[in-house]
Amino acid sequence: MTHTEEPGQPGAHRPVLVVDFGAQYAQLIARRVREANVYSEIVPHTAPVEQILAKEPAAVILSGGPSSVYADGAPAVDPALFDAGVPVLGICYGFQAMADALGGAVAQTGTREYGGTHVDVDDSGVLLTGSPTEQSVWMSHGDAVHEAPEGFTVLARSAGSPVAAFEDPQRRLFGMQWHPEVKHSPLGQHALENFLYRGAGLEPTWTAGNVVAEQVERIRAQVGDARVICGLSGGVDSAVAAALVQRAVGDQLTCVFVDHGLLRAGEAEQVEDDFVAATGVQLKVVDARAQFLGALAGVTDPETKRKIIGREFIRTFEAAAREVVAEAGAHEEEVRFLVQGTLYPDVVESGGGEGAANIKSHHNVGGLPDDLQFELVEPLRTLFKDEVRAVGLELGLPDAIVWRQPFPGPGLGIRIIGEVTAERLDLLRAADAIARAELTAAGLDRQIWQCPVVLLGDVRSVGVQGDGRTYGHPVVLRPVSSDDAMTADWSRVPYDVLATISTRITNEVPEVNRVVLDVTSKPPGTIEWE
Repeated sequence: MTHTEEPGQPGAHRPVLVVDFGAQYAQLIARRVREANVYSEIVPHTAPVEQILAKEPAAVILSGGPSSVYADGAPAVDPALFDAGVPVLGICYGFQAMADALGGAVAQTGTREYGGTHVDVDDSGVLLTGSPTEQSVWMSHGDAVHEAPEGFTVLARSAGSPVAAFEDPQRRLFGMQWHPEVKHSPLGQHALENFLYRGAGLEPTWTAGNVVAEQVERIRAQVGDARVICGLSGGVDSAVAAALVQRAVGDQLTCVFVDHGLLRAGEAEQVEDDFVAATGVQLKVVDARAQFLGALAGVTDPETKRKIIGREFIRTFEAAAREVVAEAGAHEEEVRFLVQGTLYPDVVESGGGEGAANIKSHHNVGGLPDDLQFELVEPLRTLFKDEVRAVGLELGLPDAIVWRQPFPGPGLGIRIIGEVTAERLDLLRAADAIARAELTAAGLDRQIWQCPVVLLGDVRSVGVQGDGRTYGHPVVLRPVSSDDAMTADWSRVPYDVLATISTRITNEVPEVNRVVLDVTSKPPGTIEWE
């Protein structure tokens, strides 16, 4: 793990850049590099080689992709990259693009390889040293490298890949046809680490402890002696961001907790009690429930909701900042900085970074107003969720905060499909509290990434309760498992636990007469419904 205020700006650790050729696994490659305690970032294949080299990468990894290198318009690799002295690893399409750019031969073999594939390995080189000479790997390709470029040694072969891996250690250039980043390649991480440690000569020094030290230094340099406020949401991200900033600037920080009425049951108490007890931070509580509900009245469009919530957050913080200064008796001072717990997945999903699609605006990324009065401090902007938890533990935050299920900044406002009203919020809060209590009682908190409970506010269904016909709301359980929220699978919650949750909700929340289960992975569905 490491830090930067913007992804792509090298900090103390030069990045390993993952060039994304449209692979479904590009983010996973970056994650696997980070698991090797080496910092990584993702850049689009459209970035010119001069721009890539300007980032001073410690190494470059070329991802897979859906194209054929010989097809019209297929993305290519500028051969200048291979003459720059930077270690390069090509994976799948990136492997083929490397071979093509360096004078090798790529063509259809007539034998497609998808899924588990047997390869014969020469372990005498760098990339596959320590690997068994026969192993199973995960492939997904219809083209193959037939001839390695001049100067390269062939390291592996399969039935459909005459050249399944190659290397030129002197030029520090390596490649493989299979996907080492997926767990279906059991020795894939070993090969990646061979590239990072042996091929590129990198040290595994990107750790939670280093992140804290580097971020503290960066925050002090950015903030100086200015006053800072941080919006606490009750979630892991804002708590860790606040703890980092407090470590850096101490009582220059005041945390502002906005009770916007979109919180789950017990969250306000957790922030006011648990976090303050753990950190000793100065906390200002703002009751803005009426303000937010008024702004959301009649609004049903998800993007509009997010932008309204983002706008109202900032306006609330601006008012709170003025009060913080007034209460301190320092009327001549201003609060210049706002701390946010923005994460790398937030940036990616909000269209951050060149070439990224805008999946949805996060209130702290795409939902900020244009006339923002603060400079942002975002110490977690390049981190994934599991890395944030590691930093939180390093900072000494208690498990109750660090291991809390992720909760979106817009809160329950984006878990109600349709208009947000006080009545619907109360209904959803009650159902959510039951689901969380039963998952905790079943010991599933560490196994499930999170379990949003979604109220289909504009949908009614017929039911029978107490021998009478009802026309109530359905709620959706969305239990998912994930490492970093970039991808997710639905969690296989035991049937007896689901039955208990359903029975309790329909018995204890009279307005709900139906509980359904969302079994969609991400992709294609996002974790939150809105």
